[in-house]
Amino acid sequence: MVYSSEKIKSKARELGFLQVGVAKARQLDKEARNLERWLKQGMHGEMSYMENYYEKRIDPTLLFPGCKSVIMLALNYFPENQYIHKEGIKISRYAYGQDYHQVIKSKLKVLTHWLNDTYGNIQLRYFVDSAPVLERDWAKISGISWSGKNTLSIHPKHGSYFFLACVLTDIEFQVDHPINDHCGTCTRCIEACPTDAIHAQGYIVDASRCISYLTIELKNDIPESFSGKTKGWIFGCDICQEVCPWNRFAKQHQVDEFEPKVELLNLSQQDWLAMTDEAFNEITLNSPIQRTKLKGMKRNVMYCIDKT
Repeated sequence: MVYSSEKIKSKARELGFLQVGVAKARQLDKEARNLERWLKQGMHGEMSYMENYYEKRIDPTLLFPGCKSVIMLALNYFPENQYIHKEGIKISRYAYGQDYHQVIKSKLKVLTHWLNDTYGNIQLRYFVDSAPVLERDWAKISGISWSGKNTLSIHPKHGSYFFLACVLTDIEFQVDHPINDHCGTCTRCIEACPTDAIHAQGYIVDASRCISYLTIELKNDIPESFSGKTKGWIFGCDICQEVCPWNRFAKQHQVDEFEPKVELLNLSQQDWLAMTDEAFNEITLNSPIQRTKLKGMKRNVMYCIDKT
């Protein structure tokens, strides 16, 4: 039996999700070839985990046997203001508030309980960056976005400042259809990227050159070849989103947990460099910034001081 997806979409929006789309679970052949090529070219840098579970990554029915539907959801995180810290150091907008993994999973827990109550004792699993799932590809297939030239998910009415989440289930829902790519001839993201991480024709990003990768994923020293190019970013980067014309439609999020911590916004370069582990853990409690640990943040700040 194929169920209408309108009920789940209505419930998801009630929980604050921006967009909801459904796709039929299947193996992704074209996307698999793109992933394999990207990995072989070493564009994942030190993110060796991207090489793991390749077969499951390209086929959710192997990750979750019996899966029939992939439900993709988007949650807005766009803040009203960009907070440029003292001395021009910057943190990516998504990291101002609480860790989005925790926030979204709490919403997904409510949604999946509702699914069980509505459709019986069904089988399902949900993920937020916590499983080998090609979220951006499924977002495109399910019609909640297209993949921009910067490879980020973009919606024509909301821009790109949103998180993705995924629910796999053994219920077959009516599927949605992809929306058109509206990047057109625009190359603003390509031209604005200071590290040339975006391919000249777009749609491919060398993650090992991306400022977000350099300031978060990279565990070793930032290479000298990027001297003067991190532009004050000490955690993540929003440059390719800031120049994207579609983000003129981005609206203020309505998630209290994403409101910025004042203590985090008032830190100077020297505040970061003088910080103790105890202070770091207190200031970044439940924050995505904990990912880099204090050592990583100090490295990033020092690179800004020395290389800008």
